[in-house]
Amino acid sequence: MDDHAAETGAVNRSPEPLIALDRAHVWHPYTQQATAPVPVPIASARGAWLYGVDGTEYLDLIASWWVAIHGHAHPVIAEAIATQARTMAQIIFAGLTHEPAVRLAEALVKTLPAGLTRLFFSDDGSTAVEVAMKMALHYGRNMGQSRGRFLVFEHGYHGDTVGAMSASRSSGFFEGYGSLLFGVDTLPFPATWEGDAEVERKEREALEALERYLEAHGSDCAAMLIEPLIQGAGGMRICRPAFLRALVARLRAAGVLLIADEVMTGFGRCGTLFACEKAGIEPDFICLSKGLTGGFLPMAITACREGIYQAFLGETFDRALAHGHSFTANALGCAAGLASLSLFDAENTLARVAAIEAVHRERLSALGGRILYPRAMGAVAAFELALPDRRYGSSFTPRLIRFFLERGLIIRPLGAVLYLMPPYCITPEALHRGWDGIEAAVGAFCE
Repeated sequence: MDDHAAETGAVNRSPEPLIALDRAHVWHPYTQQATAPVPVPIASARGAWLYGVDGTEYLDLIASWWVAIHGHAHPVIAEAIATQARTMAQIIFAGLTHEPAVRLAEALVKTLPAGLTRLFFSDDGSTAVEVAMKMALHYGRNMGQSRGRFLVFEHGYHGDTVGAMSASRSSGFFEGYGSLLFGVDTLPFPATWEGDAEVERKEREALEALERYLEAHGSDCAAMLIEPLIQGAGGMRICRPAFLRALVARLRAAGVLLIADEVMTGFGRCGTLFACEKAGIEPDFICLSKGLTGGFLPMAITACREGIYQAFLGETFDRALAHGHSFTANALGCAAGLASLSLFDAENTLARVAAIEAVHRERLSALGGRILYPRAMGAVAAFELALPDRRYGSSFTPRLIRFFLERGLIIRPLGAVLYLMPPYCITPEALHRGWDGIEAAVGAFCE
């Protein structure tokens, strides 16, 4: 137990009172409350570690749902928030502005793919996507076009608001909400992995399907929405950069806008600051959240090209983007975002990501034929277990989660997909500890 855990009181406290209150009043996300295990009360967190109120240590191998990119309680971000809180926490952002928002916008424009010069602030990743879809649709209307269709990849996941759910219909998460959703068009996603002999065929067939779609509907399509390089909640499915470049060339020729959902892949996940950079593509919109504030505060951004922004200018409100949030450009979140971005240079973060990827590849290779479809990119590693029931939410999921918790590891499988996405501050020793637990799980569940 380190000093941080001790100073928060995470030593020999009974978790039962907190568990009882939680069970009485709290509804947890993506959880079947009737069958879920008892939630683990956490008292504090630092770096790659979480500390239970009873003193148990847990290694956070998924960056707490992919947000804590630099680790928990990073002092630089914490101090930036505290300093800002003593000055101004929140003001209305319609008709007013403030320095943290302006400075964060300036810093991001310098790092984003070329041409993305206008930033719209919102609250979470789902909303960032929703805003991009509204912008794309409204842009077409302002330009005198009639483009009402959206194109997405099969099994993509883009969030939980109605528009984002509609774009994620094929992910399988939203079967109960069909009456709320509008139709979208889907394209095969050529998912690949180490040793995939069929990748070129899959890419060719996907591009041929795109060409047929564009021939039939290109003039009606407002935008294609993609998760560049890695589909997150859809199973950490990876495609190759060259495929995305070929896809974007065809979209450009048809005048179809590209929305890059980098809510998960942004801020270093794929080994470059943004996945679009690694893929060598320049989207018309990019959606950011999760790692934007280093995991400290909810905030999102939708960035777009200057020409798209200019199309919304005019003398009447009907040309304007009718969207907003009470906490738009929250000053605390902006301060956290600036501090988080500064750490990429100060801590040579992308070199840390490269070191994580090297460990991922080493341990995936060692597992060899015991696992299915191994893949790794940047801080992300994934493979599938050869389970009899490989669906999301199967009976194996709670068993796997419990198996890892008993070993002090926070890992949440996506069906049969086991993945790691640790904070960038994780040490090689801690990362190997996580992989040791995964190797034990392979032995316990598949052999």
